[in-house]
Amino acid sequence: MSAAGPPISESTLRRRIYFYECDGAGIVHFSNYFRYMEEAEHGLWRATGLSIARAELGVGFPRVAASFEYHRPLRFEDEVDIQVRIVSISNRSMKYTCTITRNGESIATGSATIVCVAQQPDKSMKAVPIPPEIAARFAVAAGASS
Repeated sequence: MSAAGPPISESTLRRRIYFYECDGAGIVHFSNYFRYMEEAEHGLWRATGLSIARAELGVGFPRVAASFEYHRPLRFEDEVDIQVRIVSISNRSMKYTCTITRNGESIATGSATIVCVAQQPDKSMKAVPIPPEIAARFAVAAGASS
């Protein structure tokens, strides 16, 4: 792993809505919001110099909870900001909130919880502590509440 700067607590991704993400009514299908949150989450990890999916880390980070509330529809060609903020970190898990906005207007809010796991000899996964060299790269966002 490369040397890291100060811990990261949030990241914002700007992206445009593509035609293939829309349903027959021209509105983004609800399932795509989870993909947007994951894209922003991966940006958060990249900002720390890490990737969430590196086998050499010896651990994985599956989602154990994810949700969204939808406030307004998104349509083809809309440009949105997807912000992911860390609201809690424990020994074995991290919880994010996600806010999707268009021109400052709230479109959707969501959350996800990931757990650090290691594969066992029988191929099952077991929750394990987040390795210190990973945990040190992240911090809870100021004013965050889970």
